[in-house]
Amino acid sequence: MSVENKVARVMRNSGPARFFVPAGIVLILFGILLFAFNTNNYIETSGLVLEVTESVNTEDRSTQYDVKVSYTVDGKTYIGDFSGLSHQYQVGEAFTVLYDPASPNKATNSKTPSFVGPIVIGVGVLVVIYGIYATVKAFKKSKALDRGVPAGADVNFDGFKTAPDVTEYYFRFDGHSLKPGYLIEDAGRNILFEGKMAKQALVGARSFEFVNHVTGSTAEHAVGHTMTQTYNDETFFAKSWFKFDGKNVWDVIHEKGIRISTDLHSKFPYCIYDVTQNGAAFARIESSSIYVHEDEEAEHKLIVPTGNMYYRFWTDSKDFESLFLTIFAISETEQTVVE
Repeated sequence: MSVENKVARVMRNSGPARFFVPAGIVLILFGILLFAFNTNNYIETSGLVLEVTESVNTEDRSTQYDVKVSYTVDGKTYIGDFSGLSHQYQVGEAFTVLYDPASPNKATNSKTPSFVGPIVIGVGVLVVIYGIYATVKAFKKSKALDRGVPAGADVNFDGFKTAPDVTEYYFRFDGHSLKPGYLIEDAGRNILFEGKMAKQALVGARSFEFVNHVTGSTAEHAVGHTMTQTYNDETFFAKSWFKFDGKNVWDVIHEKGIRISTDLHSKFPYCIYDVTQNGAAFARIESSSIYVHEDEEAEHKLIVPTGNMYYRFWTDSKDFESLFLTIFAISETEQTVVE
């Protein structure tokens, strides 16, 4: 497994802990503060408004008022400041004050229910537990994947592209028809495999028609819209997938014994994907420019990649269905690092 994949795995699997654990701790601390500043035992008294200051809330542009109030406890007068009030008080108007009998200088204008603090603490604990649980579950799933689908870490892809029986093919987007989709072509531009959208759906699965021109077989598949799970914007964290016939597309690919190792820097600015199947070399995939064929690229002198719709790949396999689905998944999810 490449360094990029190892970093990606750690960042992705630890994502729930890195997000939910701090969030839960914040909730716990906030709950403790609410519990510590419990106003349930505060005593109510009547004060007098001494001063009113009007201001505008910058968020919703509403008018709010800050008031200075005097109130008396056991013959001693105290001054309290209350801010962000929505009611427009007048100087000299009565004002309800709640004060701490142990420290009368501590005052508020509303009570916090005694159960709020413990509830917030409880929610925080649950959030922390979920973050730890989700992280442990993610690492266990990764280990189970390693045991069930060998990653082919010892496979050497150096020279694979020029090895005997290995052929170069081209994967490109075709949007010039009523059924947009992707094609696999050979060097002679003969279409070997294609997956075209037969029915669009804004919600739910889209219908794709997969046609294998080598075997003559045709199959219809339900392809969901791409979903991305991210708790923040940290590098190598976004987990993107789509449902393929009702299952996570990466699970479908892994069930075929396929694993992908990514190299981000060896052919900058392109990405390289070394693909193994059941621990053996299966294909090398390289992102490409819109002019995916070498003669086109040379003619147009375009070496800048255009994103996620054009690839060259080399393989000695004729399992174009698995090859197509693998590149299709990389393309549709816009994943830079996959495994």
